[in-house]
Amino acid sequence: MFKIIKTDLSSPFLPGSMEFDETDNELLTQYCVTERWAGDLSSGLFTLGEKAALAHGLPQRPCGLLNLIRCYEPADRARVLELFEQAAASSSSFCFSTTIHLDGAPRQPVFCVGESTGLEEKYAGTIIGVFIFPRFQIDLVGRRFKRQ
Repeated sequence: MFKIIKTDLSSPFLPGSMEFDETDNELLTQYCVTERWAGDLSSGLFTLGEKAALAHGLPQRPCGLLNLIRCYEPADRARVLELFEQAAASSSSFCFSTTIHLDGAPRQPVFCVGESTGLEEKYAGTIIGVFIFPRFQIDLVGRRFKRQ
């Protein structure tokens, strides 16, 4: 899944339509690990949290976009790159799902939701979002799921 849409911040969700309570938070943490990330378009660096960097197999939390994308399923890399390029060109909301593909390790599904803002000045702006990691991995050999 790869989706992007121009952001219209003047049209927020309807009041009460997206309420999130403590029960929802407990349910989310039972099934997923989540972590915020941010990208600075003026420097080209993405800052990942500790859990996201570990899940992506990246030793440094500030990293370049290509370092991040190289962790994903090879068949999805071009689409994810295109999505980030579109988000960097105009303020947008986007989402994608893929699998982190590291040599010799079980594959980790990942969902990403984000938005880009502040693109009025050329080579400026920010992309922010959240990674969502389901609490299972896909075994390479038997394609079985392993609960974390």
